[in-house]
Amino acid sequence: MSVLTRDEAQTRAQLLDVHHYGIELDVTRGDETFDSLTVIRFTARADADTFVELKPAELRSVTLDGRPLDPETLEENRLPLKGLTAGEHELRVDAAMRYSRTGEGMHRFTDPTDGETYLYTQLFMEDVQRVFAAFDQPDLKSVFELTVTAPEGWTVLANGVTEHLGDGHWKAAPTPLISTYLVAVAAGPWHSVRTEHAGLPFGLHCRRSLAPHLDADADEILDVTRACYDRYHEKFDEPYPFDSYDQAFVPEFNAGAMENPGLVTFRDEFIYRSAVTDTERQTRAMVIAHEMAHMWFGDLVTLRWWDDIWLNESFAEYMGYQTLTEATRFTDTWVDFGVARKSWGYDADQRPSTHPVAPDPDAVPDTASAMLNFDGISYAKGASALRQLVAWLGEKDFLAGINTHFARHKFGNATLADFIDNLASATERDVHAWADDWLRTTGVDTLTPTLREADGAWHLTVDRAGSRPHRIAVGAYDTVPGDDRRLTLRDRFELDVPQGDSTHSAPGRRPALLLLNDSDLTYAKVRFDTESFTTVEAALSGIPDALTRAVVWNALRDAVRDGELPPMAYIDAARAHLPHETDLALVQGVLTFAATHVANRFLGPEQRPTALATLTDLCRDLIRRTEDGSHPGLRLIAVRHHIDVAAHPDTISAWFSEGTVPGGPELDPELRWRILSRLAVLGAVDDAVIEAELHQDPSATGQEGAARCRAALPDPEAKRAAWDAMFATDDLSNYLFTATAQGFWQPEQTELVRAYVERYWADAVAVAERRGPAIADAAGRWAFPASAVTTDTLTLGETCLRDADPIPALRRKLTDQLDDLARALRVRQA
Repeated sequence: MSVLTRDEAQTRAQLLDVHHYGIELDVTRGDETFDSLTVIRFTARADADTFVELKPAELRSVTLDGRPLDPETLEENRLPLKGLTAGEHELRVDAAMRYSRTGEGMHRFTDPTDGETYLYTQLFMEDVQRVFAAFDQPDLKSVFELTVTAPEGWTVLANGVTEHLGDGHWKAAPTPLISTYLVAVAAGPWHSVRTEHAGLPFGLHCRRSLAPHLDADADEILDVTRACYDRYHEKFDEPYPFDSYDQAFVPEFNAGAMENPGLVTFRDEFIYRSAVTDTERQTRAMVIAHEMAHMWFGDLVTLRWWDDIWLNESFAEYMGYQTLTEATRFTDTWVDFGVARKSWGYDADQRPSTHPVAPDPDAVPDTASAMLNFDGISYAKGASALRQLVAWLGEKDFLAGINTHFARHKFGNATLADFIDNLASATERDVHAWADDWLRTTGVDTLTPTLREADGAWHLTVDRAGSRPHRIAVGAYDTVPGDDRRLTLRDRFELDVPQGDSTHSAPGRRPALLLLNDSDLTYAKVRFDTESFTTVEAALSGIPDALTRAVVWNALRDAVRDGELPPMAYIDAARAHLPHETDLALVQGVLTFAATHVANRFLGPEQRPTALATLTDLCRDLIRRTEDGSHPGLRLIAVRHHIDVAAHPDTISAWFSEGTVPGGPELDPELRWRILSRLAVLGAVDDAVIEAELHQDPSATGQEGAARCRAALPDPEAKRAAWDAMFATDDLSNYLFTATAQGFWQPEQTELVRAYVERYWADAVAVAERRGPAIADAAGRWAFPASAVTTDTLTLGETCLRDADPIPALRRKLTDQLDDLARALRVRQA
C-alpha cells in the first residue's frame, strides 16, 4: 500500500480546497462488506493531476464531473485524477468495503453473550480509506454529511445529531470543518443513557449486554463529563464547537479512546463488569477529560501534518490530569501520572527509537513513520514538558497563549511554530528558546545533589547530566523526634537548574532527606545523596505527601533500570513500605513493577522464587490489614497481585473453589479468570475447567479469558494450538490475538516454549505483513518472547531487524523490546 508523504500532502493542499463530502453507507449487505457511496465537491486552484485514496473490496464505479473514470486505474489505495482543470469539481465513488476484525476502519463485532452485532469506525491516520474515498490528510478539512442504512432496531451515532428517517435510514447533521480522520459512525442496538447539559444533548452508549453496568456508573460518568465541560469553558474563550457530545463504549477498541468530534469512542473495558479500585475510576475519568480537551486542541484546531501529533496528545494529556484535579473529586491525579504515565515516557526516551517531543518535519516524511510516534514521548513526556512550561510561565500566561491559538486557528490547522508564537504573544519570557531546549531534544536529564555542612549551615549544589533548564521544587525533610520512620517537611523551595556558580545555603543541620523535584514539576531522573538514601530505606512510607512518595519510588525504579540499585533491594523496599502505604496508585504501580519487571525480567531464575515469595508475603500482609473492610480498593489490589505471583496453587485454588477470598471479596468474573489463568500456568487445571468457566461466562471478556488460559497451559499441544491460532491463520480478532499472546509466554515454562523463540521472528514478520499495523503492534508487544531473557534471544532479534524487513509498526515494537531485553541482561550482570 502506498503511504502518503509529507511532500505529497503539501502539494495536494496547495492544489485543492475540499468543500463537502456526501457519504452514504449501507451496512445491511451482509457480514463481510458494506456499501460506500461518496460524493466529494472540491475546487482545484490550477490545472494539475492528483489522486484520491480508498481501499475497497470492490470499486464499482467512479465519475468525475459526470464523466466515468476507469476503476481499473486504482493502484493499491490510490485512484488517479488526471487532467484536472482549475475550478469546481464533483467526484463520485461507489464501492464495497470490507469490515474489519482488527479495530481499523469499520470494525464489526458480534457479542457472544446475546448474538447482537455492533459496528464502529476508527479512521485514524489512513484508515478512513477503509470506509470511504477521501483526500486523506489532516489539512484538507471539509464538511461531512452522512447517511446510513442500518438494520431495523439499530441506532446510528455520528459526529452530529442523527435523525431516523424510517426503514432503517439515518441522517446525521452536517459537521463543521473537520479532518477526514475525525469522521465517526457507530451503529448497532446500543443501550443509551441520554441527558442534556448547557443546552446540548449528551449521551452514553454501550452494548446491550453491558447495560446494567453502564446504568450503575452513568451518574459518575456524566458528573465527570459535565464538570470537565464546565471547567474547560472557564479556561477557554472559544465555546464547545460541535452540536452534541456522545460517548460510545465500543468493543475490541485498540486505543484507550478516540477524540472524534461529538462522538468520542472508548474501549468498553471502561464499563466495569467487575469490582475496580478508585484509581481505575480515576483513570476512566482522566480519559474522559483527555478526550474532551481534544475537542479544542485537535478537533477545533488540528495539526497540519503528523510531525505535530504531540500538540494534540501532550496538550490533552496535561489538560486531562490538571482539569480532573481542579473540577472533580479526583484531586490527586498527578500521583497516578507520576507512577503510571511518566515512567512510560522515561522508558521510551531511553530507547534507540526515542525522538524529540516535536520531531523535525524531515523525521516524519510519511504516514508510516508518523504512526510510530504515538508513544510515551508524545503523551507522557510532552505532558511533563507542558507541566514544566506552566510552572515556568505561569498558568495565566499559558492559558492566554492557548486562547490566542484557538482564536487564530479555529476550524483550521496549525503548526508548532504557530503554537509557540501564540504562547510568546502572552509573555515576556523566551518561549522559543524553551521550545528548542525541551521540544527539540531527546533523552532524560539526571539531577544529582551534593550536600555539605559548614559554618553552622548546609549547602546544596545540583549536578545536571543533560542539557535542559529545569525549575524544580526541592524538599528538605527531617525525621520526627522519637520516630525515625516518619518524616516532616522542614522546607520546600524552588531552584533553577543549572545553578550557574550559585549554591543554595540554609542555616542549621542538613535535612535527613533532600529530595530534588519534589512536587514532580519537571521531567528528569533524580538521585539521592548517601544520607538521604539511608533515610529513604528507613522512612519512605513515612513521607507525608503521596506525590513526594511517587517521586521517590520513581527514583528507585530508575536506579534499578540503570543498574545502580540491586533489583532485590527494590523488592525489599516494597516489602518494608507498602504495608503502610495508603495511596492506591502507588501500591498498584510499585507492585506491578516489582512483579512484571523485577521478578520476571531483572532477576535470574535462581532469584525469582525468593522475589515471588517476598511479594506473596507482602500481599498477604495487605490482605490482613484490610480485613475490617475499610480499604476495599487496597484489598482488591492485594488480592489481584497475590494471585499473579502465586508460586503454588493451593491458596488460590481454594479461593476459586469457594468463590470468595476469606473475608471478601467474592470472586467476580475478572477475579475468576485471573485465578484460572494463574492456575493454568501452574498446571493446576485443564481445558475442561476452562470450558466450564466459559460456559458460565460466555461474554467477550470470557472468550478472551479462555483464550488466555488455554495458551498458558503447560502442555505441548496447547502451545501448538495457541501458536497456530496467532500465526498460522488470520481468524483471531485483535483482542483474541492479544489474549492468546498474553497467555503463551510464561517464566515458569521456559523449556516448554524454547523452540518457539526461534520461530517467533519469521512468524511475526509474516503475520504483520498480512494483517497490518494493529496486529503488528500486538505481535510485537504481547507475542514477543519477553520471558526468554538470553543473549541468544537478543541475537535472533537483531538478525530479524537486519535481514527480515518487518513492516514499520513491527520494526518499532521489536526495536523497543530488544532494547528492554538488552537492559534486562545488563541489570542481571550489574
